[in-house]
Amino acid sequence: MKVLLINGSPRKEGNTFTALSETAKALEAEGIKTKIISIGTKAVQGCTACLKCYELGRCVFQDELYNNVLENVKEADGLIIGSPVYYAGPNGSLCALLDRLFYSSSEYMQYKPAASIAVCRRGGASTAFDRLNKYFTIASMPVVSSQYWNIAYGCQPNEVLQDAEGLQTMRTLGRNMAWLLKNLKSGNKAVPEAEEVWQRTNFIR
Repeated sequence: MKVLLINGSPRKEGNTFTALSETAKALEAEGIKTKIISIGTKAVQGCTACLKCYELGRCVFQDELYNNVLENVKEADGLIIGSPVYYAGPNGSLCALLDRLFYSSSEYMQYKPAASIAVCRRGGASTAFDRLNKYFTIASMPVVSSQYWNIAYGCQPNEVLQDAEGLQTMRTLGRNMAWLLKNLKSGNKAVPEAEEVWQRTNFIR
């Protein structure tokens, strides 16, 4: 089994990547293969409502990022999308990609477990998290939860490592997704045991 993780930050190894990596490590520990794709810093083509995807079964634009993500989505059993928070929403380049991906190719994502992660300096994470989850809930994708909303805090690179509760939320998300994937495959309904004492990270001290 394999989970695709999309890093929606232009910073290849920033805080969003670190949060996704924490989830990926938890998945790998459960025997689930992972792959992280970063959207990078190049401009991303948005949807132009040309409807050519109805004829082609894919987006009409042949950019490398879309092609790479689509091919990996086809092979993946689960999907996790992470984004930094820009003005209380996800990165616009990420949304441009996801608009095209979900509109043109949602049949490759149906019934695959999915989750989103939002990383912010201070506020806006809940609305960004909600926006990303809407892609899943219009594509018949089971949304995987964690012990808290999938939010982590940090501004400068690696600051998210100071958010103990946020990192634990990422690990719990990874274990929960692994549990769901295994249950979908085997039909086993055993509930996973909590492996960590709940961390609480408060930023006003």
